[in-house]
Amino acid sequence: MIRIELQIDLTYEIDGGGADFVFNIHAANTTSQTITGERLSLSQSVPQRMYTAPESGNRHMHVRAGPGDLKLSYTATVDLLHHFADPALIYEVPIKDMPPEIMGYIYPSRYCQSDRLIKLANNEFGQLPQGYGRVQAIRDWVNRHIKFTINSSNSNTSAVDSIIEQVGVCRDFAHLMIALCRAINIPARFATGTDYGADPMLGPSDFHAYVEVYLGYRWYIFDPSGTGIRQGFVRFGTGRDAADVAFATVFGGVQTHAAVIRAFAIEDQANGVTLPRHCTDAISTDSGKTQVAVNVDGATSQPLLW
Repeated sequence: MIRIELQIDLTYEIDGGGADFVFNIHAANTTSQTITGERLSLSQSVPQRMYTAPESGNRHMHVRAGPGDLKLSYTATVDLLHHFADPALIYEVPIKDMPPEIMGYIYPSRYCQSDRLIKLANNEFGQLPQGYGRVQAIRDWVNRHIKFTINSSNSNTSAVDSIIEQVGVCRDFAHLMIALCRAINIPARFATGTDYGADPMLGPSDFHAYVEVYLGYRWYIFDPSGTGIRQGFVRFGTGRDAADVAFATVFGGVQTHAAVIRAFAIEDQANGVTLPRHCTDAISTDSGKTQVAVNVDGATSQPLLW
């Protein structure tokens, strides 16, 4: 088990008309990611409205703030229980067997124009053996062809833009990998968290974007930017792309200051709590629910995991 302590401090200056905020900075609470403690404080005494999306587990907080400074502080202790698997044994799920709730992660989306990358994806990866290894090849291709460069993109940068410019930050790496996976019918989704283990030379700790790919009826974690340690990623949200899981969506006149983010790993070997490490195993924080498939004639077949 991995234990991560998070601290997130956000500061805003709000114009005279006030502003509305929708935050997605709370750690997701799943069967494999357990929040053992958390606390949130706001410098303004304003109501907070929480909502957890039932289909994703994403936790959103709506705040209506008045003029002046708004400071938000969020701390959490999160336990991660990973599923480890041999990459050689993980297969791609055929379209005919795809659970209906997964199909949306094959289609193009705002930042992941997979329909424009079908020829490229098939030329590069179409002849590779299907399975985890093919997805790892996509991850490695993106990591080689895009140079991590701070402030090299903006909120409008898409997967196609990243191929042209060949520079980007973590969200750009993630969008491109997702688009290439979808272009060859592999479901992939955008995931957000913090960049545990990132090289300090890349700048101060920050929010992080990475990828989860649906293989063998389970979502597996990939980090195409290669800036962090996968075992230390605490998931905040998942979606089709960054448009679904913005850390903060702001309505009104607001000046945003740089976020201050810290993620610490706690070691407690006596209780089975270890430090995150790089590994070559396939890893997932998806619990993999078991459901029995039912044929048209009503007969049951082998169990499916999702």
